[in-house]
Amino acid sequence: MKRLVVLTIACTGGLALASCGAREALKPVAAASLPPAPYGARATPSPGDLLNPPTQTRPARSDDLIQSSDQRRSDTFDLPPR
Repeated sequence: MKRLVVLTIACTGGLALASCGAREALKPVAAASLPPAPYGARATPSPGDLLNPPTQTRPARSDDLIQSSDQRRSDTFDLPPR
């Protein structure tokens, strides 16, 4: 029983320490240089350009495969168990 209490306290303490993180905005390190320009790019992107994902990386869903009002087509492989 004592082991369970000690283990619970240790896990709770570990989670409390793990949840403590930096709450500041990300900034590039002052002494570090930016990564090289991508192949074919004319200029090196700025830190703001690198942090903002392009629209193509998060496309919006344009269609649902089955609407709730549509009838499902029959499935010939949906057989009852033997």
